[in-house]
Amino acid sequence: MRIVSAVLACLCVLTAQAEELPSAVAQALKSAGIPAAATAAWVHEVDAATPRLAVNARTALNPASTMKLVTTYAALDLLGPAYVWKTEAYAYGTLADGVLTGDLYLRGGGDPKLTYDQFGRLLRMIRARGIREIRGDLVLDRSAFVAANGDPARFDAQPMRPYNVAPDALLVNFKAVTLQLVPDPPQKALLVSAEPAPANLDLINKVTLGNGNGNGCGDWKERLRADVFAHGSTTRLVLTGVFPQACGEQRWNIAVMDHPAFVLGVFRQLWAELGGSLSGGVRDGPMPADARPIAVLPSPTLAEVVRDINKFSNNVMARQLFLTLGMESGKRPAGAEDADAAIRGWLEARGLALPELVLENGSGLSRRERITAEGLGRVLQAAWKSAVMPELMASLPVTATDGTMRKRLKQNGIAGQAHIKTGSLEGVRSIAGYVLDKSGRRWIVVFLVNHANAAGAQPAQDALLEWVHAGK
Repeated sequence: MRIVSAVLACLCVLTAQAEELPSAVAQALKSAGIPAAATAAWVHEVDAATPRLAVNARTALNPASTMKLVTTYAALDLLGPAYVWKTEAYAYGTLADGVLTGDLYLRGGGDPKLTYDQFGRLLRMIRARGIREIRGDLVLDRSAFVAANGDPARFDAQPMRPYNVAPDALLVNFKAVTLQLVPDPPQKALLVSAEPAPANLDLINKVTLGNGNGNGCGDWKERLRADVFAHGSTTRLVLTGVFPQACGEQRWNIAVMDHPAFVLGVFRQLWAELGGSLSGGVRDGPMPADARPIAVLPSPTLAEVVRDINKFSNNVMARQLFLTLGMESGKRPAGAEDADAAIRGWLEARGLALPELVLENGSGLSRRERITAEGLGRVLQAAWKSAVMPELMASLPVTATDGTMRKRLKQNGIAGQAHIKTGSLEGVRSIAGYVLDKSGRRWIVVFLVNHANAAGAQPAQDALLEWVHAGK
């Protein structure tokens, strides 16, 4: 009986230790005014039977962008790292002497990375087929996905922020322009150019240049304002405010216009540069069965796309991937409910049923999405043992090296030793990934914080990563 009692006492001690945050983590949370009850942590050696640390690990919380780990692992496993999307061009009408008397159709396949350069490549392919003049409309077949009709300002009242761009089957350059801001002190002016420069976008620059006598650069975007106005068939983008001269050259990404108007504007810009002309406008429509195939543009591979999604926490790319899972399950047009069903079916097939899981768009840019620290940890544990582990791990930001972890944990031994996805929303901070400790053992780490003071959680999360790396 004494032996049994001793064993039970030992197990109780181990359990108590596993349910308490390390002192450095607890102190950092206390300093930030975050109660431990508003957090969840799960630390588990990749091949162990039980976790080393489990604090509120079965409480469903908002994971912010760490939800992208579920979406990207599911995609890699279901579709394969070499999967590609296709954007297709078709001619409908007669083609003679470089003139298409009819319409040019563009059919989107949901490519998350149909960038300005890639779109230009597609147009060069069309031009190389002998088409110079289009005497008809540009028709967009966007039927692969359910049309997104939501208000881009709904999430945080910032409709022109690129992270709020809705997914689209024909998403061109993330539906965003990059403004290049160049101070010109001799002229006391700020020069502004846009790339792309959609032909239907009228950029009006009323920004004044600061005299340089202030307190450096600071948050220059807070001193600028961008307003969009409809002006006939043109969208007018008006920039106002004061730009500090001390900031030097800067780039500002802004989402403007709706998807069809943006595609038309970029098409007209690039098509004119290629010596082409388009007499009509833009409209949506299904591609006719007897349309003539002109060009097919493959996307980068899924492995490359996943790297961009996780390294830089790209929300619209994650949402495109989420809907792609619904589309590839046989649903067309695919909506969020189709993607949700595809991921849940995949989880159950892998023995990873997560009853607490709430998916809205698969990117973590959501007030509704939920998962437990243990559930997310189990997904990472399954990923570690899967054939696509190298691709998933390579997509995660590396401490003090790149992506969203580039500036964190530079001054200690954990730099370069952890692959960590981060997440950030108002009231939410999260990390999840893999840590290599000093003894060469690999650990899964998940740490979720849901609290009004969550913005101050980074020191606590960094302390947990340091604790795991130290192997204490």
